[in-house]
Amino acid sequence: MYSRRTDRPRRVKSFDSMNSNFEDNQINNEFIKANYMKIEDNKENNSFSQRNRSSVIFSLKNEVGGLVKALKLFQEKHVNLIHIESRKSKRKNSEFEIFLDCDSSREQLSEILQLLQPHVNVISMNSPENSVQEDEMESCQWFPKKISDLDRCSNRVLMYGSDLDADHPGFKDNVYRKRRKYFADVALSYRHGDPIPRIEFTEEEVKTWGTVFRELNKLYPTHACREYLKNLPLLSKYCGYREDNIPQLEDVSRFLKERSGFTIRPVAGYLSPRDFLAGLAFRVFHCTQYVRHSSDPLYTPEPDTCHELLGHIPLLAEPSFAQFSQEIGLASLGASDDAVQKLATCYFFTIEFGLCKQEGKLKVYGAGLLSSISELKHSLSGNAKVKPFDPAVTCNQECIITTFQEVYFFSESFEEAKEKMREFAKTIKRPFGLKYNPYTQSVQILKDTKSITSVVSDLRHELDIVSDALNKMNKQLGV
Repeated sequence: MYSRRTDRPRRVKSFDSMNSNFEDNQINNEFIKANYMKIEDNKENNSFSQRNRSSVIFSLKNEVGGLVKALKLFQEKHVNLIHIESRKSKRKNSEFEIFLDCDSSREQLSEILQLLQPHVNVISMNSPENSVQEDEMESCQWFPKKISDLDRCSNRVLMYGSDLDADHPGFKDNVYRKRRKYFADVALSYRHGDPIPRIEFTEEEVKTWGTVFRELNKLYPTHACREYLKNLPLLSKYCGYREDNIPQLEDVSRFLKERSGFTIRPVAGYLSPRDFLAGLAFRVFHCTQYVRHSSDPLYTPEPDTCHELLGHIPLLAEPSFAQFSQEIGLASLGASDDAVQKLATCYFFTIEFGLCKQEGKLKVYGAGLLSSISELKHSLSGNAKVKPFDPAVTCNQECIITTFQEVYFFSESFEEAKEKMREFAKTIKRPFGLKYNPYTQSVQILKDTKSITSVVSDLRHELDIVSDALNKMNKQLGV
């Protein structure tokens, strides 16, 4: 696993930084300093109750005595001030924003703020029992909040790209290496919202694709799951999946968008598990556009467009499978490196190498198998070791990329796998919840009562719609 520094350094809070905003007001400074000493005494004595702590941010006009009046009221109400901080307001140039952390119930804090009206304007107010503290949020690794944020993490290629290892089939082929650099440049130049550049594939690339396409299609009718077999003909019809034609990613992306809401984003090579899974959270699949080396068309040491288009795309067009993929991605946002590694391993043994049961027989839905002739045969040969999918067990299994897997995991259905992953995701420690908004293609961070109440309101509206539809249906049936 690769870890990276958070993009938002933790803010150091200090009394001196607060004082700098009011250095022209000696009365304020002396009053604040006196209260600050009381705060320090309170900290040392640990005399305040964590249960009743609350915090508030309010704006205050920059006028002489304004802050003194506000703080005196807290003093009169016998409220211990634990921390005071100020900053220049971004809302109005003539105002400051005051942050107070105090030993007070939410109700008592609301009463004091009412008495301060109209001199203060409350921006936010939280209690520890119903909110996530800011330092907890900042302790999490940065993660994209909206789909355009993927521009910040989609180019961090870890392996291959245009630089090939010495054991790569194309390492000594300068023409192939130059071609790979062209594909890498196309992917690295891409930004969210751009159309994916159309590629004029060479005759050699089309021939390589054709060999893979032809040989795999001989196995699909007996090895692939029904959902795969349903969608592959649609891709032939709408996206040009043929032995003599390599589909364009832009056409495939438009098709997926209509079928399951997924879109394609070109990528130059391997991404870290964290960056790759982050894309899935926004229903974005990072997809390579280069073709494996022609010297061995049935082998590739890294994902290429044959693997992506033949292995992944047909099932990403299936809504239930798309939902399963996205939920793994959402569970990874803001999670620890250890948790991301476990999620990535579960992804590997399901979406890349997963099996399912249909009509009492094992079938394949994993893209790594559906794009590998030899391992596709091996997985259903009866010689492979197969176990029921259990995320708590699967997450500890070693992922092998040089030979066949030591064990494969099967689920009764995508829905069963999805439910198991949902339960597993609940065990991942994260100081907030997340909800994906498909209209804005962003994630909503659920960290306080206000954000959660908003979600509940939306859910009630959706339930009202369903209830109304059921009532209408019952009336038509005469129930």
